[in-house]
Amino acid sequence: MTEAELTQRLRAEGELAVERLDHWAAQAGERVFFYYGEDDVALTYADFAARTDHIAGNLAAHGIGQGDRVSVFTFNPMVSALAMFAIWKAGAVYCPINFSYQGRLLSYQLNDTGPNLVITDPALLGALNAVAGDLQRLPAVCVYQAPEGAHDHTPRCDPVDPRFAALGWAALTAPARRPAVTVAYHDPANVIYTSGTTGPAKGVVQPHRWMAQYTYNLRLALTGDDVIYNDLPMYHVGGAIANVVRAAWVGCEVAVWNRFSPSAFWERIARRGATRAILLDVMIPWLTKAPETPEDRHNTLNKVHMQPLPEHHAAVAKRFGFDFVTAGFGQTESGAPLAIVIEQTRQGEGTPPELYRGRSHAEIIALAQNSGTPVVSGEQASVKRLMGQPSPFFEVAVLDEHDSRCAAGQPGHLAVRPKLPALIMQEYLGKPEATVKAWKNLWFHTGDAAVQHQDGQFAFIDRLGDRIRVRGENLSSFQVEDLLHQHPSVALAAAFAIPGEEGDEDDIVVCVTAEEGASLSEQALHDYAAQTMPKYMRPRHFRIVDDIPRTPTNKIEKYKLRAAIVAELGK
Repeated sequence: MTEAELTQRLRAEGELAVERLDHWAAQAGERVFFYYGEDDVALTYADFAARTDHIAGNLAAHGIGQGDRVSVFTFNPMVSALAMFAIWKAGAVYCPINFSYQGRLLSYQLNDTGPNLVITDPALLGALNAVAGDLQRLPAVCVYQAPEGAHDHTPRCDPVDPRFAALGWAALTAPARRPAVTVAYHDPANVIYTSGTTGPAKGVVQPHRWMAQYTYNLRLALTGDDVIYNDLPMYHVGGAIANVVRAAWVGCEVAVWNRFSPSAFWERIARRGATRAILLDVMIPWLTKAPETPEDRHNTLNKVHMQPLPEHHAAVAKRFGFDFVTAGFGQTESGAPLAIVIEQTRQGEGTPPELYRGRSHAEIIALAQNSGTPVVSGEQASVKRLMGQPSPFFEVAVLDEHDSRCAAGQPGHLAVRPKLPALIMQEYLGKPEATVKAWKNLWFHTGDAAVQHQDGQFAFIDRLGDRIRVRGENLSSFQVEDLLHQHPSVALAAAFAIPGEEGDEDDIVVCVTAEEGASLSEQALHDYAAQTMPKYMRPRHFRIVDDIPRTPTNKIEKYKLRAAIVAELGK
């Protein structure tokens, strides 16, 4: 396809998320857009659009303009979603923060982002106040005030640290005229943080068009009759863009809860008649642990995205009646350059016909084939961690250490090239050297190992470097080590991953040497991790050692440490 044809294909359903919200507010204003399950609140397209217009107008009135960054640090995904669209309407940049962050992790991200404003909630204000003295630039702070009856209503709230300028929630949400701002597809929309491998987390600057390509394949099968289920956090692209923005693109409902719950999952699906969901790695074993019953297939969920694709995907789909499973490669930097559609059951043999909603099997298959996405049966999708074939907007390759293409079946570094401008990240915020390194030889290097098979399909192998994945979160060994090095009795810490106890995720191991004369125990290290780290970042295993092996150039030989702990634990 020519560049003009690709551009036309991308623009066929609009290129900007705010324009899609405006479209559906005008065309189907009374349709529910955002359902918030924690409080049983349903916002229509018209209501959501009006609320975000008001917030955008007030942001502009308080000096937030084109290209300014606004950090959103809240547990509440409805607040995040309203803020996100309002920030875009003001021409500003959405910069979410992991709500587990505190102390060093929180101050680093705020210093790196340099926001003009932080929107937070009473439960997290204490963590924000605590780092005020560590910030190089003090933003204004607005604290969300939940209405009476809401699950997170707080009658009294701690005051904002006087070093911050305070903006009241009522002032931010009062009726106001939407600013006359023109947003282009190449303008920055988001700064989303991703783990590094040898350094601190990097802020990925995503243009507005990034969201159009990231959701392209995920929204092909959807109509206004679908309901997308979401329990992924709004500080990740999966929750904010793949689910919430995708719903706004196609004019359907997104039903949102604060977090995943294996015990409540199916009740939630039934409550809103959800037809589409994303199941990340560890969610699947948690759902399948429940005893099987004849009612397992009696649900409305007919299209599920699994990432990474587990080997037993066909058995999971058969048990729960999923008609289609989609898979691919998703990344904060490159979006979704690979995709595959798996027809797990024939029409009527998966989701019970009386519960089936959305496009028919024939329509979904035709749309996928028209977009160049391969469609296979569950039996044909037998390759472990299959990711499919390239989206029409990308060239994808597996490269060796010299950036030459690997032969079919030979593992290498997964790399992508966009065929249109502004499809993938613009840069790593404030890190030009890292940006240039990732773009070596005019390929964007994803940091993941993959293989391309003879049939052209790509499959994921592993993360390269010291990246670790736990509970759906990507982190780096550097982040874990950096926090542990703040402990006064720790001389050197070496963190690495070993195979986890569930799914295809990792467990974190840290080997530690103590400062001379210091007393240190494994329990003390576990206690310190509990005080300073989010739960997903805390190591499962600590080992206090006399020495950590290093090369003559002083590089830690983690492979030796990994081999020793794997042998010890019998992994």
